[in-house]
Amino acid sequence: MSNAGENVKTIRKRRGLTQRELAAASGVSLSTIRKLEQGDRGGARLETLRMLAAALRVPTVRLSAGPHQEDASAATVDRWADVRRAIEEPPQSSAWVDDEPPTVTGVRDTLRTLSPLFAADQFDALSEVLPQLLREADALGAEGRAVRVRLLQLAGWLMVQTRQFSAAETALERALDDAADRMDGAATVNTLCWLLLRQGELGKAYELAVKWADETEPKVSRATPAELSTWGWLLLRVSGAAVRNSQKGEAADALRFAHSAAVALGREYAPGNDFLRTFGPTTVALKRAENASVANRPDVVLRLAESIPSAGLKPTSNNRNRHYLDVADAHAKTGAFADAFAKLQQIQADSPEWLPNQRYARVILERVVKGRRTLTADMRAMADVVGLPL
Repeated sequence: MSNAGENVKTIRKRRGLTQRELAAASGVSLSTIRKLEQGDRGGARLETLRMLAAALRVPTVRLSAGPHQEDASAATVDRWADVRRAIEEPPQSSAWVDDEPPTVTGVRDTLRTLSPLFAADQFDALSEVLPQLLREADALGAEGRAVRVRLLQLAGWLMVQTRQFSAAETALERALDDAADRMDGAATVNTLCWLLLRQGELGKAYELAVKWADETEPKVSRATPAELSTWGWLLLRVSGAAVRNSQKGEAADALRFAHSAAVALGREYAPGNDFLRTFGPTTVALKRAENASVANRPDVVLRLAESIPSAGLKPTSNNRNRHYLDVADAHAKTGAFADAFAKLQQIQADSPEWLPNQRYARVILERVVKGRRTLTADMRAMADVVGLPL
């Protein structure tokens, strides 16, 4: 039996509930609870644990069996092997014997030209060019500190996207160690919190986000846009960790403060044109819908989505694509399977290299498949894309 299954069984019995009663109270199927408690499942999804925890009235982390392990596909592991080596292995001092050594200007200019590839989730192209650029950034020494931190932030973000958590942690810890100022450090912590959330480390994510949000909190009346953006994102991470850990009050409070920061900004703002740090009223609205999705309120997700101007957003994984997954999930949960599938198709059309890495997409498509009597050819093709066996 898995630790998560043992925890569910122990607390369920303490509450005096049968498996059937827990299923009715939580919305988790009886078969899932049975398999979990019997140790027949490789590991429960965080959403499942959150629903069970809410019914059992305990924090989600009380049920968790520990951090989620990496589950990148074999093809993903192979594709990013050179990038992981460049992140994790010490640089070779002899790498530039026959060539001109890299310069700060050259590395910075190259990174600037690659920025659209990061924003558009062009994974194939990035896996080819990043190893060399990471080695060049390492060779710059102290004078290349700022550009190296930025590159490591982006590399760490990519590793989280592709569920290669060990390499992500290495890249982000290196960036944090090398950060020149509080804003750089906070930008790195923002992604570190996301890494912890993806691993199921809700308590650690919450504590880290709270610590940095407290340390970076500005006087709103005198804050610069960059300060408001940085603080606002950390508050969103606080809220995201809290809602996943069934801490509804803390989640709502953090989201309210983030909304205040967004109102003070009055618009979507990206410090230094950094798409990862874009923050404003729309970003907060997207996260409000995400929180509703985590709390299993598909009706609220769909209602909020109607007022979010998502069509005007670029199709990046940091905002619109993630939101569309929440909308697709809400449609699937309410039986609107055609609408759910249409959203998945829209994401695939906009970001074909991003969607296959999303376990969430597999869960949504599985709901669609179970709700349909027959599958179309497009649905079967989508199953291959997201790795759902039929």
